[in-house]
Amino acid sequence: MSATRFRCGAILTDIEGTTGSIAFVRDALFPYAQEHLADFIAHHRDDPAVVKALHDSALDAGEPDADEARIIEILREWIRDDKKITPLKTLQGLIWAEGYAKGELRGHVYPDAVAGLRRWRAAGINLYVYSSGSIEAQKLLFGNSTAGNLLDLFHGFFDTTIGAKTDRASYHRIADALGMVPDDILFLSDREAELHAAHEADFGVACIARPGEAEPGAVSAYPTFATFEDIDAEI
Repeated sequence: MSATRFRCGAILTDIEGTTGSIAFVRDALFPYAQEHLADFIAHHRDDPAVVKALHDSALDAGEPDADEARIIEILREWIRDDKKITPLKTLQGLIWAEGYAKGELRGHVYPDAVAGLRRWRAAGINLYVYSSGSIEAQKLLFGNSTAGNLLDLFHGFFDTTIGAKTDRASYHRIADALGMVPDDILFLSDREAELHAAHEADFGVACIARPGEAEPGAVSAYPTFATFEDIDAEI
């Protein structure tokens, strides 16, 4: 744990391995999307959002003439490989929405993350999320979490439509969108490549290395914390 004290006007947080368990995504969300993918498309193939996602998936796969069966096969491969591809994330978000609505899914959020987010919000720090999952999926997770509806804690959400999380330019775009100077924003993540990109964009950064989540023996170049309880942040 670092003794670093952060002064910031906003905190931008990752989700997987940071606010919630990686296992929830791997063992609950991905299998749910995999299991329900074909049926969902069959029942919603006329939905404009689904039509666009299928079209974009075919283009991204380099198979613009692929039929629906082939696109589903491609999407299943992407889910297995955890590909960070926007139309896939869109479809997963739509499928998960049905799962949350049915009460078959509940978003995992660590208790210390809930407490930390509430503490920082009460201190006047604006809170934002930046995840490879779609904005809709992010809102579903926090709106249907194991701690209840947490959406009121956040001021906004960002996904890969603003750019890759390992690209420095993405963080410049986020700072511009927030109307803030980069060094007034603290970014939290468990991924070193993401922290490095944010640091290169002049963001403050903190590594979240949760017991059981972080790779054994891994050492970050940045201030490192086991839980949100250990992070001292104020305006």
